[in-house]
Amino acid sequence: MARKIQPTERCDCDVIHEDTVNQVREKMPQEETLYDLAELFKVFGDSTRIKILWALDEAEMCVCDIAFLLNMTQSAISHQLRVLKQAELVKSRREGKIVFYSLEDEHVKQIFDQGLIHISEESK
Repeated sequence: MARKIQPTERCDCDVIHEDTVNQVREKMPQEETLYDLAELFKVFGDSTRIKILWALDEAEMCVCDIAFLLNMTQSAISHQLRVLKQAELVKSRREGKIVFYSLEDEHVKQIFDQGLIHISEESK
């Protein structure tokens, strides 16, 4: 009769390479920092936001133009831009009655580009 394997949350073994574990533990960022990083990556988990970031990498754009480009409502685009702005991935500037959006800084482009490189490597 086959044994049923029960999933465990922790390994039952003792530490094998304690020096390695200690080195990694010392360099591990604070829990709050790791949480913030996970929250940032969550923002990239929506294809609409990815499309907006792609568009804003190409040009500064207003809500109306982004909505037209993506065939979505201005309300839906505004909501996604709020999320991106709260995550400090996009910035805005007002010109009269029109608000233009662009990427916050070069880091956003680098994150985006690294993601594209990663997925293109997976398909090889």
